[in-house]
Amino acid sequence: MGEKALSPSGKAAPSGRTSKPPARPNAKKPAATKKPAAPRKPSAKNAAAARVAERKAAAAAAAAAAAAPREVVLDVHDLRKSYGQAVAVDSISLRVRKGSIFGFVGPNGAGKTTTLSMVSGLLRPDHGTVLIGEADIWKSPTAAKRKLGVLPDRLRLFDRLTGSQLLYYCAMLHGLDRSTARSRTDDLAGALGLDGSLDRPVRDYSVGMVKKISLAAALIHSPSLLVLDEPFESVDPVSTAQAVDLLRRFAAAGGTVVLSSHNMDLVERVCDTVAVIVEGRILASGSLDEVRGTGSLEQRFVELAGGRVAVEGLEWLTTFSV
Repeated sequence: MGEKALSPSGKAAPSGRTSKPPARPNAKKPAATKKPAAPRKPSAKNAAAARVAERKAAAAAAAAAAAAPREVVLDVHDLRKSYGQAVAVDSISLRVRKGSIFGFVGPNGAGKTTTLSMVSGLLRPDHGTVLIGEADIWKSPTAAKRKLGVLPDRLRLFDRLTGSQLLYYCAMLHGLDRSTARSRTDDLAGALGLDGSLDRPVRDYSVGMVKKISLAAALIHSPSLLVLDEPFESVDPVSTAQAVDLLRRFAAAGGTVVLSSHNMDLVERVCDTVAVIVEGRILASGSLDEVRGTGSLEQRFVELAGGRVAVEGLEWLTTFSV
């Protein structure tokens, strides 16, 4: 006889029947996951509208940044200087903000050089304060002059040095290492058109070349503020254009320039803010458009300086000596 099949409980199953496996509880089938729909490509019209919106947002951000007041880099307050009974600078106050190229213009003897000499710490004022950032030029000269690059009027150089030696010496005075001093010397020589002149003694330079090597010396330590007294006097047009490009790049990167000049056309092309000094007093100061008004800067300058004077009594000039 065959063996009886046992049920899952261990009891024998009825004959003729086979045992069935126990029923499993009903398991829910996992719900089928839907594939995410592919993102729709924006239409050409919507893409163009998005680009316009982005440009408007960028323009608004730039306008807001431009409207926000920039940091004051140079703050001159109530500055005065006299030589005996002659008043050279009469209680002037100026503020120059970061990134500006500030033009300081006036007739001969108006007080431009005296003012810039006091601003740069070369001449002590009778009264007033000069702040370079937050450092007083007279109370904290080291901190102030570390931020300052200067091209003064009638600068006396160590003219027995070559141009390369002079720039290297200036770099060492400002604490640059030798490698940086040499690389910056080469960079500035290329930017200012001095490449072929660095091995010559400075005493053999022309007046224009002395101006260029002096500008390079003022820039070599990467100051945040440049004070330049007549930097383009006797400089040829090509070198002037190179120097102007350099100063514009300097200002665009956050540097600040204060320069004096008698060339109204150059000031009008280069500077964004201007002050006009006449007889030791500031007669106009502000943005270029504010100062020049509806005319040219030269017209406004002549007007503030007293106008043109008619030349009379020189009829003998037309007799022509034989």
